[in-house]
Amino acid sequence: MDSIRVVGGNRLNGTIPISGAKNAALPLMIASLLTEEELILENVPHLADVESLIRILTNHGVDYHVAGKRRAHANQQGRNIAFRAAEIVDTTAPYELVSKMRASFWVIGPLLARMHKARVSLPGGCAIGTRPVDLFIASLEAMGAAIDIDHGYAVASAPGGLKGADFTFAKVSVGATHVAMMAATLARGKTVLRNAAREPEVVDLANCLTAMGARISGAGTGTITIEGVEALHGARHRVLPDRIETGTYAMAVAMTGGEVLLQDAEAALLQNALDVLIKAGVEVEERNDGLRIARNGAAIRPVNIVTEPFPGFPTDLQAQFMALMTQAEGDSIIRETIFENRFMHVQELARLGARIGLDGQTATVHGPSRLCGAQVMATDLRASVSLVMAGLAAEGETMITRVYHLDRGFEHLEQKLSACGADIQRLSH
Repeated sequence: MDSIRVVGGNRLNGTIPISGAKNAALPLMIASLLTEEELILENVPHLADVESLIRILTNHGVDYHVAGKRRAHANQQGRNIAFRAAEIVDTTAPYELVSKMRASFWVIGPLLARMHKARVSLPGGCAIGTRPVDLFIASLEAMGAAIDIDHGYAVASAPGGLKGADFTFAKVSVGATHVAMMAATLARGKTVLRNAAREPEVVDLANCLTAMGARISGAGTGTITIEGVEALHGARHRVLPDRIETGTYAMAVAMTGGEVLLQDAEAALLQNALDVLIKAGVEVEERNDGLRIARNGAAIRPVNIVTEPFPGFPTDLQAQFMALMTQAEGDSIIRETIFENRFMHVQELARLGARIGLDGQTATVHGPSRLCGAQVMATDLRASVSLVMAGLAAEGETMITRVYHLDRGFEHLEQKLSACGADIQRLSH
């Protein structure tokens, strides 16, 4: 099992290319199930989750072709991948595939819409709370699907096809919004999704589906309207840049000091987080080719945050921001409102010298802390990168184990940081 070794103390200077967004690429790939024609996705990142989803899609009968180089380290730019589900040969998504990644459960929507049936294992993924699938099921049932849970599988059928519905999500859910929106594209009549997620990745999916012939309005607002069509056709679509990767590297620069251009980053995708960084004393400059992030000598100021659905502060940047706040000149308060169990990184940061108090879903970070290298263990995707960040700012050597979590969501992490002066390397055991 691989580990990552970081020797702290180096400032970051240079350019980091921002990859295509994992959280956009996955639903876009799943959308290929909705048409028998070819869907070409540009800027697809090299990630373990992408490879896992390709295995699931091929199990359903999707053919795919990767344009250009295949070796992950040969090219830091994302790939173009063509998907074609000319014939869906299997409507079952088995446990051994779905258990590796939560988003693979989302195939239930397109399979129901196109094939009128699906048998999908209940999902796995990061251990950051229960994240139940009841919102997914309720939205599909509103469109006329009959769904039973049988031996760990959601068994769904809609013999006459799905039909339009007016549905309100009990709580905002990005995944459930993706699934309901995809399913509604082929439903008979009009579907209105209320209390829908407004994340940029939802808008990206809606733009791709529209290019495929879907009729969607309101994406990016709390109410999305979909007029069902008989069939979707092929299209070409570019995956938007990863706002979580952007925020992560911006916070890494804030921790270490230095100046980095985050190439192809788009400020509008994470404006709330950038505003928080500016309050903390970080320079953020929007440029034509991306975002310039700099901290040269200025102290980090403490800032309180609450994680919220978009356009609020993203839960996927909470662990990274906590690492940054260990270096702030004073106490900061972080409240997590999206997922339970998302403070598992606290005990690992404490091993490096962080002083953090926990009270339920609220963490108080006492800064500044002197961080010293230690052996730590990644617990989930975003927590693992917070440990890399802390290692960059710590004195001495930090060894991070269970880094397979990192490979699920960060493309070429070590190469990107090394190119900017970080002392970081992957060790294979």
